[in-house]
Amino acid sequence: QVQLVESGGGLVQAGGSLRLSCAASGRPFTSYAMGWFRQAPGKEREFVGSINWSGARTNYADSVRGRFTISRDNAKNTVFLQLNSLRPEDTAVYYCAAGRSWGVTAGREYDYWGQGTQVTVSS
Repeated sequence: QVQLVESGGGLVQAGGSLRLSCAASGRPFTSYAMGWFRQAPGKEREFVGSINWSGARTNYADSVRGRFTISRDNAKNTVFLQLNSLRPEDTAVYYCAAGRSWGVTAGREYDYWGQGTQVTVSS
């Protein structure tokens, strides 16, 4: 089992920045690739990005590429999502997830999920 706890969400104006964190406990953190997803009200959950076990590889959804950055600190069992140049359409609950394969964009490929953290971007 892996437990994931997100933090760092909040209310920010358009153009602003936030840094989300996801702290993991349980099985060895380096056994997992980590993904970030988001779900806006009335919409399906969507892939944001992922990072491989070492942090050397990342991939992003087209909608966030160039604005969001994923990183991880394996010594602290934590993965981060830096959100820059935020837009109102980025408003959503953001979830981190742990899975065995890097680069997958389907939520069903991830084994463990956090409870989510709300990000609200005002115009």
